[in-house]
Amino acid sequence: MANKFVFLPPQSDLFEAWIPRLLDSAPGWEISAPATEADALKELPDADAAFGTMTPELLAAAPNLRWLQAPAAAPAAGFYFDELVDHPTKVTNMREIYNDHISIQILGYILNFTKHYNVYRDQQNERKYEVLQAPYHDIFLPESTVLIVGVGGIGAETARLCKAVGMNVLGIDARREDKPEWVDDMFTPDQLDDQLPKADFVVLTIPHTPSTEGLFDSSKFALMKNSAKFINIGRGMTTKLDDLNEALRSGVIGGAALDVYEIEPLPADHALWDAPNTILTPHTAAVGGANLTERRYEIVLDNFRHFAAGEPLRNEVDKANWF
Repeated sequence: MANKFVFLPPQSDLFEAWIPRLLDSAPGWEISAPATEADALKELPDADAAFGTMTPELLAAAPNLRWLQAPAAAPAAGFYFDELVDHPTKVTNMREIYNDHISIQILGYILNFTKHYNVYRDQQNERKYEVLQAPYHDIFLPESTVLIVGVGGIGAETARLCKAVGMNVLGIDARREDKPEWVDDMFTPDQLDDQLPKADFVVLTIPHTPSTEGLFDSSKFALMKNSAKFINIGRGMTTKLDDLNEALRSGVIGGAALDVYEIEPLPADHALWDAPNTILTPHTAAVGGANLTERRYEIVLDNFRHFAAGEPLRNEVDKANWF
């Protein structure tokens, strides 16, 4: 009997292109792509697997579901609702497809804070030829320390890039027991407070989980050097924006670069927009390059094959901890 897979609505042209490829490369499946939630409710009762975002109503209609492929590496808040966490279905995500994209953006922020391209661009717009004075240009990367909070795929690749420019690299990770080649010292989350005062750059790549929500608040910023730069490229809910704004304006820390926000999109009237020495990008770190679409497809195809063979799935999630 064929396994049944359902692409949950809303639908995408992506699925239309994927379905024939999946059926050709992983025979023995029936695939449906219902256009509406009402149609999905009719397709789910005999579904073995699905792709997309479930709701409690959809999940209740899928008694045989054994695998759910999340559409993102870290799905939006609310994806792991209680019924899904308690359900026997396995959930997999899209982690590792963004490692190179996002780590390059992190290095870009670090270079900006070192060479101040963004500030010089502002001066260019004003036709001003003027060398920035201290404390600008005071950081020499080979004599600086970066603390990477979350040394998964993105964090490890960021460590490699930082080490390539000579930085001392410290890592914090809740799961990782090994020390990647590019990390000088590894620590556990309970040691975070002890490591924060050592860092010239603090980089967050951690997901939003019950234990990381609001992790970086005024108490964490107070432990950092007043010259340190804070970078969040993981998930916005890990950082209290009002506390960050206050830390920047009061000189508790020396700068910040954010690609993700506690509230998205960041409201136009939010005080952070004109906070000192701050770089804000609109959740763009993973944007760019057609290869991401193919990487997503490869994860789904791998899991089609693993599921059919009864093998462990790629990128299985600890549902209770959301990653």
